[in-house]
Amino acid sequence: MKTFAGEMNGFVIFAIVLGIFALIAIIAFVIYRFLKPKLKEQEAPKTEKDYAQEELDRRLEPVDDEQARKAIEDYKPTDDED
Repeated sequence: MKTFAGEMNGFVIFAIVLGIFALIAIIAFVIYRFLKPKLKEQEAPKTEKDYAQEELDRRLEPVDDEQARKAIEDYKPTDDED
């Protein structure tokens, strides 16, 4: 036979667990609200040009040979190349 106290015990445990998770969620939300402005200040937004330059720097290597550098600068592509 179940008593009111036995049913209430399960509800109390559920309420305590729910309260603990709510407290964790509130603490996480407060920490996030205080840290978010600091994170935005540290990193400036990048433009498409910045991303393109980073990709080129990652893929291309600098040319050390002066003769090769001059040949690259003087190169003019032709329109008949397919």
